[in-house]
Amino acid sequence: MEERRWMEKEWDKTFPQSDKVTHRKVTFHNRYGITLVADMYIPNDMKEKRPAIAVCGPFGAVKEQASGLYAQTMAERGFLTLAFDPSFTGESGGEPRYVASPDINTEDFQAAVDFLSVQDDVDADKIGIIGICGWGGMALNAAAIDTRIKATVAATMYDMTRVNAKGYFDAEDSEQARYEKRRTLNAQRTLDYKNGTYARVGGVVDPLPADAPFFVKDYYDYYKTKRGYHARSLNSNDGWNITSTLSFLNMPILQYSDEIRSAVLLVHGEKAHSCYFSRDAFAKLTGENKELMLISDAVHTDLYDKTEIIPFDKMEVFFRKYLGC
Repeated sequence: MEERRWMEKEWDKTFPQSDKVTHRKVTFHNRYGITLVADMYIPNDMKEKRPAIAVCGPFGAVKEQASGLYAQTMAERGFLTLAFDPSFTGESGGEPRYVASPDINTEDFQAAVDFLSVQDDVDADKIGIIGICGWGGMALNAAAIDTRIKATVAATMYDMTRVNAKGYFDAEDSEQARYEKRRTLNAQRTLDYKNGTYARVGGVVDPLPADAPFFVKDYYDYYKTKRGYHARSLNSNDGWNITSTLSFLNMPILQYSDEIRSAVLLVHGEKAHSCYFSRDAFAKLTGENKELMLISDAVHTDLYDKTEIIPFDKMEVFFRKYLGC
């Protein structure tokens, strides 16, 4: 039986609490028996069954950061929303801690849909998802497999399998480069097993080197400052287990994204280092219900928390159209 984890009862988000919605903690389980912890945001004027949206991301963040902000904002606009911690992270269960999995983390989205589908105040035929950063790719993967998902938004998306297997901008896309990664990571597996613990890669670098590339400075500005720091966030602290990336090297999560029939909206900052992920993902999508929205002058983390930049109006129109509400 999985160990019950302690849940914070006080408001400990990186954004202020809204008086337009009701917030409560909930738990649900995925198909692997892992208990996930989520924040549910319910519109105060809830009188009938509502469309629902599950939200997750960024990669290495917790629900008290960007995903909670997205969830609360969409609840203010009339949707019942759920911001959850993925397996092995935050307040959610799963051992060992601080690992990611393209399979299990896609399943986490589907488990959120399971949970929402059986709520008395949710219209089970009107469920959408939002994935931020690395969970944008997971969201597309979930949309490719789960026909219950009627609409998907991927914001400032990363394809974590691509960046791990090929490096940034595909600069390490060679058999030799992947071999060296595999050799290093498997040597670390031996050390971890010998030591009886999992070494961690470290979160966002701190102190910030003067010659750090801009995208590292961008992450630092969010995760390591009052703007976005959170005590349970991997990126704000000691990061993932070093060997966590192994499973991403052999599994392209967007392999069947061209078979997604439901609606998809990709949102990305035009000046984000990661913008090529959304551009390329969009090029593979098919159908008239797919859209790429580029935000001029915005960088990667602008879409984490800058409410004057995040296109919530567009997202509301998108979900209302494709969830039929």
